[in-house]
Amino acid sequence: MANTYTQLYFHIVFAVKGRNNLISINWEEELYKYITGIISNKNQKLMIVNGMPNHIHLLIGTKPNCNLSDLVRDLKANSSKWINEKRFVRGKFEWQRGFGAFTVSQSGVSNVIKYIKNQKEHHYQKTFREEYLEFLKTYEIDFDDKYVFTDD
Repeated sequence: MANTYTQLYFHIVFAVKGRNNLISINWEEELYKYITGIISNKNQKLMIVNGMPNHIHLLIGTKPNCNLSDLVRDLKANSSKWINEKRFVRGKFEWQRGFGAFTVSQSGVSNVIKYIKNQKEHHYQKTFREEYLEFLKTYEIDFDDKYVFTDD
């Protein structure tokens, strides 16, 4: 689109189904590279990806024509299919339904990158549940606690 200039950043978080610790340090880098390829092929910009055995964080710069829900759906579907084809886990790997997406200002990008980069250290102090609920509260997202961590 001529004469259209945007700067749209999203901090995206999603978990392994049941928040099971299935993402192994042995293949997490391969997973992150695969996810990077999906995002690149969708003409979006991955700033950083990192996570824990039960969830991942991404910071993505998007174009205005990007449908975020479609992008995350494709990320989750293609990456879970890839994990299953590689047989990285026993049984069937699945991501939990839904995701969190939080807008980030240009001035906040470096802080979010640092936050995502330091996931391992961060989670010595805080569980994923505590972290996620804190995001929802900080961003003033209306939610019912009893529905946040269900697989339905």
